Amino acid sequence: MYLKEEFTSCGKGTIHVSIWKPDGPVKGIVQILHGIAEYSLRYGDFARFLNEHGYMVVAEDHMGHGQSGGEDCVRGYFYGGWFAAVQDSYTLMQSTMQKYPNVPYILFGHSMGSFMARTILTDHPDSGITAGIICGTGWMPSAVLHAGSMMGAVVCGIRGAQKPNGFLHKLMFGTYNKGIEPCKTPFDWLNRDEEQVRAYIEDPNCGFPETVGLAREMLKGIMHIQKKKNLQRMNKHLPVLFIAGDADPVGNYGKGVRVAAEQFEKAGMENISCKLYKNCRHEILNELNKEEVYQDVADWVKDIIE
Repeated sequence: MYLKEEFTSCGKGTIHVSIWKPDGPVKGIVQILHGIAEYSLRYGDFARFLNEHGYMVVAEDHMGHGQSGGEDCVRGYFYGGWFAAVQDSYTLMQSTMQKYPNVPYILFGHSMGSFMARTILTDHPDSGITAGIICGTGWMPSAVLHAGSMMGAVVCGIRGAQKPNGFLHKLMFGTYNKGIEPCKTPFDWLNRDEEQVRAYIEDPNCGFPETVGLAREMLKGIMHIQKKKNLQRMNKHLPVLFIAGDADPVGNYGKGVRVAAEQFEKAGMENISCKLYKNCRHEILNELNKEEVYQDVADWVKDIIE
């Protein structure tokens, strides 16, 4: 059963929430944090699969994405910055936990949502979640982060934070199709399923250029979650699963994903797992072998809960 809800953003406007409920008892809850330039309904197929296994799924459209916002809200912009957007996700978590006390709770973040989920892990170690799944994430060199952050600040100062900038966008995403042959669209790096890529391109709520302010804030968020002192704040007993494609440029073709997992372990995390899917690109939940990924996630969650 699919339901919709809304709540007031701590940044600006309203936040749209998608809820998928199983037919029977709720044995666990999975909260999905989606990526940049997309929205929660794209996870419907995955959510219905989890419903069949007894899990309820909740997901909000982040500020400036999907159906969240308002008449005077700018698309692709985080009012109040990175931590305001993360707080919206945390608000949904708290309200859902209150409605379903003592039910196992899994936090699943993909791409930009993976960095948001990691922010929740560092800033809310006592959140009460049962486990975390970090999908399509990466690890960025400090020099790149600082350079990108400085450039974002300069562009914001010159042209304003609420507008896209082609140069900055190309700097962040322009090399992602490198090595893909034949390359048919600007979004082939997302996955190998051409129908999924076509659907993404044709969806007006996907693939839009992010504002300079959002790019700046995302880099700020990544800098935050990669700091040693913040990593050490995480709940050391929390099980965390890293999953990604080994052909995903966001995770530097698996290298950045492994580094992120290793940094979690160096911070004292006791239960870290990592799986890379051969030849898969960024959106492994929409890949040609998505059923394998779905089942692996369900099996891992079942093992954690039991």
